[in-house]
Amino acid sequence: MPQRKFTEGPVLKSIIRLATPIILANMLQTAYQLTDTFWVGRLGKTAVAAVTASFPVLFLVMALGGGFTIAGSILVAQFHGKGDRNAVNHIAGQTFAVMSVIALVLAAGGILLTPYLLKAMGVETAVFAQAKDYLQWMFAGMLFGFVFMIFQSLMRGTGDVRTPLFIVAFTVLLNLVLDPLFIFGYGDFPALGVRGAALATMITQGLSSLAGLYLLWHGKRSIHIRFKHFRPDWPLIRHMFRLGIPATVEQSTRAGGMTAMIFLVSGFGTLAMATYGIGMRITSFVIIPALGLSMATSALVGQNLGAGKSERAVRIARISSLTGFLALETAGILVMLFARPLARFFIPGEPGVIREAQIFLHIVAWSYGFIGMQMAQNGAFRGSGNPKLSMLLSILTLWVLRFPLAFLLSHYTSLDMRGIWWSFPISNLVAAAVALYWFYFKPWHKRRLTREVSMQIRVGNESIIEEGWED
Repeated sequence: MPQRKFTEGPVLKSIIRLATPIILANMLQTAYQLTDTFWVGRLGKTAVAAVTASFPVLFLVMALGGGFTIAGSILVAQFHGKGDRNAVNHIAGQTFAVMSVIALVLAAGGILLTPYLLKAMGVETAVFAQAKDYLQWMFAGMLFGFVFMIFQSLMRGTGDVRTPLFIVAFTVLLNLVLDPLFIFGYGDFPALGVRGAALATMITQGLSSLAGLYLLWHGKRSIHIRFKHFRPDWPLIRHMFRLGIPATVEQSTRAGGMTAMIFLVSGFGTLAMATYGIGMRITSFVIIPALGLSMATSALVGQNLGAGKSERAVRIARISSLTGFLALETAGILVMLFARPLARFFIPGEPGVIREAQIFLHIVAWSYGFIGMQMAQNGAFRGSGNPKLSMLLSILTLWVLRFPLAFLLSHYTSLDMRGIWWSFPISNLVAAAVALYWFYFKPWHKRRLTREVSMQIRVGNESIIEEGWED
């Protein structure tokens, strides 16, 4: 079932058509975390702090392998725009083969290293046991999360964004039922606490990954993978690593920055940890439209550059940037207006946390528009095969600006822990200004990955046929 290439027609319509299902799918996926936070919040602030401490560790580990997935998605988008379906299938198989190995290694290492990671983060004793339980169960199901992440990325590169949406919708609805059952128990079924939230997520992600593999293996959508596509094509894999390493560094930089912030916040006690957890959950949900827009922009830019339409690719990036700014700035105003009821929704019965979370959101939310603009531009950089620009922006935002500011303002001013909150809008504003400069003055749209990789794919396929892997 070939998918439409978004290389013609009105630009804004193409952006909306591709971004909307991605945004909806991301909102549903975030519902995993929001559902966990909602039900875990009924266990008290210690349980919320345990899940909060676990999230940056999981994000860091997913980021270590996620760069290769991004590389696969970029290449699929450009070769799909070129109309080379054989190359698309070959790249998809190579992505799955390498990522499965990476996922298993990271999951096993994560289970073993969980206690040491939490101790290094300075997690309080009262939180440690629950955080360890939750984190190790999440690592146990990590392969499922990776598989579905690959499936989504590859489908997005071909323009098929509805299929992952339908799969996510089903599994999230199932998670809504399993979460309270596993966390609180029912009848003879035991209450598992925070471990139950992780187990429910693992089961539903397992089902979604199996559904994705079934569709790809049977050629039900725009990609049809076979055994021959899993035979290592080392020249292509090396090129994908060259593309993927900057993306991995970017994602790891973000995850590492989040871990460092958790370490910094944990020094101010459980109140600060719970406040930060609630504030970041709300912020993460709000920026989902920008994340979806960034992913859509990456796919659209990749397809159009693959088709040789660089001027249209630049126009897509400009319109996406403006759309991202306006959408998230509007969302930020709404969050500021409804900050208190939003905080109360996640952790009722904790007035101190609610009050501090309201302050957090009032400080941070006005800068959401700059996040939206920057994420759209990052999507354009990645789609053009220039992930190094996104990587440098992430390093600037988190390590040059945010973390040093958070440390200085919280330790050397009267702001105390609120100095951490203020580091977010300041770094968002400066990073957006730098992204604008790179967008207008760097030749990010000149690269052609289809020229660099096509010979490698041809040679790789010939080797596969000669050695009997063709079926």
